[in-house]
Amino acid sequence: MLQTKNLKFSYDGKTFLDFPDINCQRGEQWLLLGQSGSGKTTLLHLLGGLRKPKQGEILIDGKNTGQLSSTALDQFRGKNIGIVFQKPYFVRALTVEENLMLAQELAGQDVDRDYIYKLLNQLNVGHKFKSRTDNLSEGEKQRVSIARALVNRPTVILADEPTSALDDKNCHEVIKLLETQSKEANATLLIVTHDGRLKELIKNQIEL
Repeated sequence: MLQTKNLKFSYDGKTFLDFPDINCQRGEQWLLLGQSGSGKTTLLHLLGGLRKPKQGEILIDGKNTGQLSSTALDQFRGKNIGIVFQKPYFVRALTVEENLMLAQELAGQDVDRDYIYKLLNQLNVGHKFKSRTDNLSEGEKQRVSIARALVNRPTVILADEPTSALDDKNCHEVIKLLETQSKEANATLLIVTHDGRLKELIKNQIEL
């Protein structure tokens, strides 16, 4: 489902980051662990199609994303990859509903308000359906960010440091949410983190 082979990346064309081969099956949950500066976020950006590798392959459901044109990659990412960024980003002028509708439209999908509402209810933010995103609490923003990552029923969910600023109780709650929602969608979940607490929660692990 999510595989990498001989993956390398360089920002300056001289110094290269070498990444281990990855082989994550559909429906599995994985941790990508590493200290600051180890290349975790760079690898997440490569897997999410936000950067292109200098060498090697990234295969998602058998598709080599590094060979896609920019337009084709945008479309593929919108339909197949959900990303939960460490800091949620929304179009502030839009409501929660409109931000999720926009994610569907940009991926070339039909707008499905019923599914949007179902997702938000599952994440306990259904009552914020018509709220502006800048009126949400930080916890609510995080849950809406997870909903947006799932709204196009992706095959791969990537989460960047989702627990780094959370206490133990909220850390466990967010991981449970991500696991539950990925299982619901039968999607591969890869969490990029340096948070050692997660080692006890998710058994499949990759270390940089």
